[in-house]
Amino acid sequence: MKTLRRRSATAPLLAPRWLAGLFLFAVSAWALIPQVGCLAPDHGTGEEAVLQAFHRQAEEVPVEVEGEIIRLLSDDLQGSRHQRFILQLDGGHTLLISHNIDLAPKVPAELGDRVVVHGDYVWNERGGVVHWTHHDPRGRRAGGWIRHRGQLYR
Repeated sequence: MKTLRRRSATAPLLAPRWLAGLFLFAVSAWALIPQVGCLAPDHGTGEEAVLQAFHRQAEEVPVEVEGEIIRLLSDDLQGSRHQRFILQLDGGHTLLISHNIDLAPKVPAELGDRVVVHGDYVWNERGGVVHWTHHDPRGRRAGGWIRHRGQLYR
């Protein structure tokens, strides 16, 4: 004779919890995957991403922008050495580019050169700064770069 298995009264309650746990696990795992090239709200390419970050007064927003070097500044030699220049984006917004030359080669930039910069945007009242334009010496993140005349400096 077959014995009937009795269903637990809590079985219907466990399914939603199990699905919720699976969803949270998937979301957590997705957050660990590097989002290189992703246009998430805090990551973007072009001037629009910079303008959004500027208006939000955001910090540490990964961006990739292209523009013309309109001013060369002296290197910052305090602490880690940084090459500095002002980049004007096509829409007119300007950014200070701060490129760590202790971790990456100096870019042989000249006034009027066009460059593409991939790094982290940090707000300031003058338009913002893009830094972290170099590799990560600890290998914990993708790092950034500057493309000048077809050559990558990272």
